[in-house]
Amino acid sequence: MERQQRFMSEKDEYQFQHQGAVELLVFNFLLILTILTIWLFKNHRFRFLHETGGAMVYGLIMGLILRYATAPTDIESGTVYDCGKLAFSPSTLLINITDQVYEYKYKREISQHNINPHQGNAILEKMTFDPEIFFNVLLPPIIFHAGYSLKKRHFFQNLGSILTYAFLGTAISCIVIGLIMYGFVKAMVYAGQLKNGDFHFTDCLFFGSLMSATDPVTVLAIFHELHVDPDLYTLLFGESVLNDAVAIVLT
Repeated sequence: MERQQRFMSEKDEYQFQHQGAVELLVFNFLLILTILTIWLFKNHRFRFLHETGGAMVYGLIMGLILRYATAPTDIESGTVYDCGKLAFSPSTLLINITDQVYEYKYKREISQHNINPHQGNAILEKMTFDPEIFFNVLLPPIIFHAGYSLKKRHFFQNLGSILTYAFLGTAISCIVIGLIMYGFVKAMVYAGQLKNGDFHFTDCLFFGSLMSATDPVTVLAIFHELHVDPDLYTLLFGESVLNDAVAIVLT
């Protein structure tokens, strides 16, 4: 028994090292490919495709390869359908199995239609980018640099237009997107894909407020390289900064 446990631990360690090597190889390959693409675009001056768009295409292709070409990890999975003492979904769960305590973390909610246990892909899960890292780590320096290099004279000259786009434009966008989503929800209820009451009109408006708060980082980078009119750049940047506050109020 002890020899078997030692063999399983060595096997798990080997799989962990192998996955780490594959992840580093994929990251380095994408990084080198993106750098070469940027160098190619800078030298040949492609105007119909930006290097950020090429990087997104590379990431999309690599994600499809990892999703459909890699085999799922050989893991043991079990399903417990009834936890009578749990009235909520805890973020961390400690389970005692044969005098061994194991820690499990909350991952996501599974629909009733897809409750069967399934095998996961560890490489795909680690390669999936966490959006919180982008919003909390990568996005603030980009916004700070754009605001620091912004010309204040153009910003205050167009303050009225910026406030109009930020407040009125975001509210109109929220209502329009919410109505469109509510129409799709009603169509899915009529088709039998959803039950009546799963999504309310307030949920659709909540989704509309989230989608209305856009951060056009790529568009601002393209405008900066093309040296567009300063007023146009100021309008877009000012609206993108203030619409987040409007979206928070709407939610």
